[in-house]
Amino acid sequence: MSKQEEAALILKLYELRREEVMRKARDWYFREFHPQSLEDFNNAIFGPHSGHLRMVITYWEMAAALVHHGAIPLDLFLDTNGEQLSVFAKIEPLLAEIRQSYGANFARALEKLVDLTPDGRKQTAEMRERMKAIAEQLAQSRSRL
Repeated sequence: MSKQEEAALILKLYELRREEVMRKARDWYFREFHPQSLEDFNNAIFGPHSGHLRMVITYWEMAAALVHHGAIPLDLFLDTNGEQLSVFAKIEPLLAEIRQSYGANFARALEKLVDLTPDGRKQTAEMRERMKAIAEQLAQSRSRL
């Protein structure tokens, strides 16, 4: 695949993330989805935001698969994306339980991509802590109002 074709795929992935429904799904995922247990995950996947959850996870699964199958070089992908680490950070602590309930391949490509990312697990853990701190700050700000 030529560099131009690889670049076109990266731009297409960006374009897909900007689509209106996907933007709403991503907003929900980062602002409202804070699973602490398999029950929280199940409530989301069977609740009114099921489509949002599935859309975000499967988008990053698809993007990761493009990298794994050589359609996009890893270095190009990592230079132009980072959100996959935040997406994975939210589900990683529950991944074993999720896979037990939903199948061993749930988020497998995304996990593989995180593992191919230099310090990927470390970055994911740091991202999870940053998101937790931000959520706590927001909660404190709201409680003062």
